[in-house]
Amino acid sequence: MLAPQFAQVLQSGAPVGLAVSGGGDSMALLHLAAAMGGRISVASVDHGLRQQSAAECAMVAEICAGYGLPHQTLAWTGWDGRGNLQDQARRARYGLLADWAHAAGLGDIALGHTADDQAETVIMALSRGAGVDGLAGMAEVTCRDGLRYHRPLLQITRAALRAYLQATGRGWCDDPGNDDPAYERIRIRQAADVLATLGLTPQALGQVARHMATISAALERGTAEIAAAVTLPQGGDVLVTLPLRDLSREQARRLVLAAMAQVHRQMPMPRRDEQQRLMQGLMQGQGGTLGGCLLTFDGPVLRISREPQAVAQLVTPTNALWDARWRLSGPHAPDLQLRALGAGIDLCGDWRASGLPRRSLQATPAVWRAATLISAPLAGFGADWSAQIVAD
Repeated sequence: MLAPQFAQVLQSGAPVGLAVSGGGDSMALLHLAAAMGGRISVASVDHGLRQQSAAECAMVAEICAGYGLPHQTLAWTGWDGRGNLQDQARRARYGLLADWAHAAGLGDIALGHTADDQAETVIMALSRGAGVDGLAGMAEVTCRDGLRYHRPLLQITRAALRAYLQATGRGWCDDPGNDDPAYERIRIRQAADVLATLGLTPQALGQVARHMATISAALERGTAEIAAAVTLPQGGDVLVTLPLRDLSREQARRLVLAAMAQVHRQMPMPRRDEQQRLMQGLMQGQGGTLGGCLLTFDGPVLRISREPQAVAQLVTPTNALWDARWRLSGPHAPDLQLRALGAGIDLCGDWRASGLPRRSLQATPAVWRAATLISAPLAGFGADWSAQIVAD
């Protein structure tokens, strides 16, 4: 049942993590992976939102002990009752899993998403008028936080997995939240039988997602070819030298988003309506801000920079990676910090010699001792330090 690509990872002997909640999908993943063998570690995220959650994690731990697999429960205590619970819980889950995986030396984590989850994702995308990328749904393998996340059950239905568990005499826990119609995904799940009568089965919707993923990959390859010809790096900025109107609207959108992702490596994907508003302005020669990036025009050239305000509170030791891309070399010391140059640019008399705009430089890393500026390498201040962008 497991996807061949993930099966190969297991069989390679590489250490692999499984995210197992105790629900039917992830429990099937656990048993199937354990039967195949490999260097497996297991984590369960306890969101602490239900009284039963701790017991469910303990059940997973007991089953893992029977297999001789290490297990760890990861507790989330960040919910304050405000905002989008499902979104916050999802973000917390990925953050906890990433911390666990890095500490355990894991490079791959498997998740229990199924064909039904994929179908629900595609329908949600349809309801929002999504484009090709949205309709591609979830990928079988995605990279995030320096890890590879696998979905080896993405072409298997929830019913098939539960049938497997029942046939082998294995149990699972049902989360009552999975029946709560307050959530969009649950309402779609409850309408699955009606949708199936219209031919919108998990298998059919999964096929749509695979077709769209193929098209999306082709568009990405085309965008990369265009980017190689018309973008230039400059001091942390990215310049787009070809007028956007010379491209199709989709090519321009993808090119701009790819350049923004170079400038802000941890940028969450902006909503489609935000992208559309930005592109409408850019096509008219108007700059803007989005996703922590500042977009301006130098004549016909589009400059994409880090937005100064977005990094104003970012503080790290001088020997740490700053803003996920900058590495500084110099006389490190415990009382020094890396912060954005910001208003310190007024202390850099020769900053114009850099050829970079003032606002671009304000978003670059600078070495500070408390309120004293020690060095701003890109602004030409302080001779003992240099700054380099590290590879992705």
